[in-house]
Amino acid sequence: MISRRDLLKFSGLAGLAPHFTAFAQSRPEPDYRIEIAAVTLDLARHHTVKTVAYNGQVPGPLLRFKENRPVTIEVTNRTDRAEVVHWHGLFIPPEVDGAIEEGTPAIAPQSSARYTFTPRPSGFRWYHTHTMAMNDLTLGQYGGQHGFLMIEPRDDPGRYDQEFFLALHDWSGYLLASDDGAMNPSYAVATINGKAMGSGEPLRVKQGQRILLHVLNSSPTEVHWVALAGHSFRVVALDGNSVPKSQAVPMLRLAPAERVCAVVEMNNPGVWVLGEVRKHVQALGMAIAVEYENMAGSPQWQQPRELIWNYEQFAAAPATTDSAEPPIVVPLVFESKFQGHGAMERWTINGASYPDARVAPLIRGRRYRLQFINNSVDDHPVHLHRHSFELRRLGAADGIRGIIKDVVLVDSQTRMEVEFTANNPGASLFHCHQQNHMDLGFMMLFDYA
Repeated sequence: MISRRDLLKFSGLAGLAPHFTAFAQSRPEPDYRIEIAAVTLDLARHHTVKTVAYNGQVPGPLLRFKENRPVTIEVTNRTDRAEVVHWHGLFIPPEVDGAIEEGTPAIAPQSSARYTFTPRPSGFRWYHTHTMAMNDLTLGQYGGQHGFLMIEPRDDPGRYDQEFFLALHDWSGYLLASDDGAMNPSYAVATINGKAMGSGEPLRVKQGQRILLHVLNSSPTEVHWVALAGHSFRVVALDGNSVPKSQAVPMLRLAPAERVCAVVEMNNPGVWVLGEVRKHVQALGMAIAVEYENMAGSPQWQQPRELIWNYEQFAAAPATTDSAEPPIVVPLVFESKFQGHGAMERWTINGASYPDARVAPLIRGRRYRLQFINNSVDDHPVHLHRHSFELRRLGAADGIRGIIKDVVLVDSQTRMEVEFTANNPGASLFHCHQQNHMDLGFMMLFDYA
């Protein structure tokens, strides 16, 4: 078996799959072009970073697709490393999904390739690099390779006046020792849409408007809590999927790779701060001004007293009976292995690290219940490629219905259960969406019988 590290070093993979081939001038024009290249980014006054981004901007360009309408994206890699682009949350074949482990060929340095697929399901998705970083906290998701992706349904009611896309990100990472001696990433700057507070343009609104916010946590490792001073959020979708019960909440919590869509009624004129609830993170820059028309002055912040969030509040009422065939239960136990003082921990699923962690092949059409048993002291945002799952059990709360996601945060020392139907044949990567955990073994391939 070829290791992931070897695949990333290998430069001759472009052109091996029919959906992912080298650019030829005779081909029809692609729907979108993306260039992966080095940029210097001004995060804040007196703080710049050299990173890699899409089309010279962070976040990358907003891509809007129509559900079930085929699309072609041409990607050119201007860097000296092999790259791959993952289309997060889409039900597409593994050869174009954007994970080398599934069989998507890498884009060789200084070459181009095309992804062609039919986008589905509708909703707020995103795209990002899916390469390793290890101890280099400038590579992989530590850098600027992330962008918004919206798959529009054929019938879009558009019940809002303005929409804004916001990406939360952490920069200039360094390793810091934890209490047990293991090393974990920490950061010098935190931004919204690549800018620290005061360095970018405000969100400009008018009184009486309904604002739709699409919020993405593109951080390589950090969970973030955000609030909009003087306002509340009405959550309408999680990970791009409508929630059964829309709820007004004072703040949002997003683990790495999670997305939240929320409507805000602009009914409190002023200049306000939308930012991280925790003071020390907001101080690193993770905030943006929200400015009403004809209002001026310094942005105002109101500090919440506590962190408030749970998935259950958006669920449907539990069903009294379940007539469906019982799902196949798959226990997945998450644990860490101490690698010594000054090193990051290694991660295992059911006692093994990638590529040795395995489960029985999936049977097409069958329902599965994944039991996430987190025996570690870390929280884990886990993601299953090419599928979405329904939350069914959160700790002691069982029988949850209707919350569909592709990433879920499994708290330390807790248990969570989700269900999905095996209906997208081919290899699907399951992993923790923290870059350091994924790099150090927290991955597993699901395949079909």
